[in-house]
Amino acid sequence: MQKLHAFIRKMVLIVVDAFYPLFRRFMPLQTFRYAACGGGNMVFDIVVFMLSYNYFLNKQIVYIAGIAISPYIFAFLIAFCISFPVGFYLSRYVVWQQTKTRKRIQVFRYFLIVVACIALNYFFLKLFIEVFHWWPTFSKIMTTVIVVLFSYFTQRNFSFKAAAEKEEDAVVPEDELID
Repeated sequence: MQKLHAFIRKMVLIVVDAFYPLFRRFMPLQTFRYAACGGGNMVFDIVVFMLSYNYFLNKQIVYIAGIAISPYIFAFLIAFCISFPVGFYLSRYVVWQQTKTRKRIQVFRYFLIVVACIALNYFFLKLFIEVFHWWPTFSKIMTTVIVVLFSYFTQRNFSFKAAAEKEEDAVVPEDELID
């Protein structure tokens, strides 16, 4: 499993870093990796959502224990369950490699930030469209800018910070280290 992980990580870094020279003047490597991995995972999430909604669920309501779940909400849940671990993997092993915090703490923090991003998306879309009466597409663009900035700074300073603040976070077991 370690060999597979090392291979996947190496291949992702080769592909992502190959495009970095085009952006070197505009942003540091870590920011570029964040944008590339986050953007790639976002596209992956949308593709999984589309395939789930249109083909797996066939746009039909899903009934679980007598509860009706709309197909787009169920497709969102499917996509989230797949893209969340992919996004965490990319964040931990490609973007924020220097982190010393334990994996289980990072997963929890990452999850909190993802939930906050979902809430921010909802809040700002409602605000911009229903209160400010902005066009939906422009509202989505502005919301995305805000959420991406929030996500970047919270991931960098909370989930995957470089130096551990607490003594218990500073010691990482051998089995959690890669390379």
